[in-house]
Amino acid sequence: MSEVSALAQRIDALLPQTQCTKCGYAGCRPYADAIASGQASYNQCPPGGAEGVKRLAKLLGRPVIPLNPENGAARPRPRAVIDESLCIGCTLCLQACPVDAIVGAAKLMHTVIEDRCTGCDLCVPPCPVDCIDMVPVTGERTGWDAWSQTQADEARAHFEAHQARLAKDKAQREARLAARAARVAPRAPDAPSATGAAPDTPRIADVPAAGSPVSSSSTTAPASLPMVDEAAAAAARKQAIIQAALERARQKKAALAAEGRGPKNTENVSAAVQAQIDEAEARRKRLGLAEHQDAAAPEADTPSGDA
Repeated sequence: MSEVSALAQRIDALLPQTQCTKCGYAGCRPYADAIASGQASYNQCPPGGAEGVKRLAKLLGRPVIPLNPENGAARPRPRAVIDESLCIGCTLCLQACPVDAIVGAAKLMHTVIEDRCTGCDLCVPPCPVDCIDMVPVTGERTGWDAWSQTQADEARAHFEAHQARLAKDKAQREARLAARAARVAPRAPDAPSATGAAPDTPRIADVPAAGSPVSSSSTTAPASLPMVDEAAAAAARKQAIIQAALERARQKKAALAAEGRGPKNTENVSAAVQAQIDEAEARRKRLGLAEHQDAAAPEADTPSGDA
């Protein structure tokens, strides 16, 4: 491990792991790498607050400086709360959450796992119906006074699991596409026979004369039936599983609606909102998520995609 990489690891251990990107980087580790390589200052993490700057300054042997206001201000730790009566199940917030803290399925209402939410705010901008509020839950406490090392370690573990799931989904999607391409690849035409006739074209001598008896010796045994395409059979089984899951989801949606707990504004959304939903659905299909009604949780009725 290089000296810069080792320093980045130590810096990352001092960051709150909210993965909020307010520092200007894609996550806590990229920000740590930038600090270690001298590309970023150590005062760009609002969730860490003044105490976070102090910890990093001590590690780096630098003076304590104020938090950079361009990256935001320290604030009480918030938690995302979804108004489930307004949620239309578009899955945009679910896809945006870096720690899989949102539970839901396409076209079903979503909710937040309170203990997982890091207050990163990333689920708020993509919500097309503005049904997510960030509610302060730490009173007047900010920065590390409103967070703990245990919570930071758990958030890092959830983020790494999230990243690993995305990588696994991508690998499986690419494998499916490669297998599909191999199945549909055009085959080279069969070479003509020495007589110039197609291989399967019967010769005149092989055809019995009209009215002559047909004997077993004068006919060719029928070609054996083609082997069942195992890939096609597997695809059929998978499709059956998907259809069963969709039917369970439909039944659950109907049951929730009967209890008055289903989404209430899915019918007459505006054209702009519908366009965002359609775009999200198209993106899910491009990413290979169309078969998984829940992008953040393993089950359709429980965390992994939006309000």
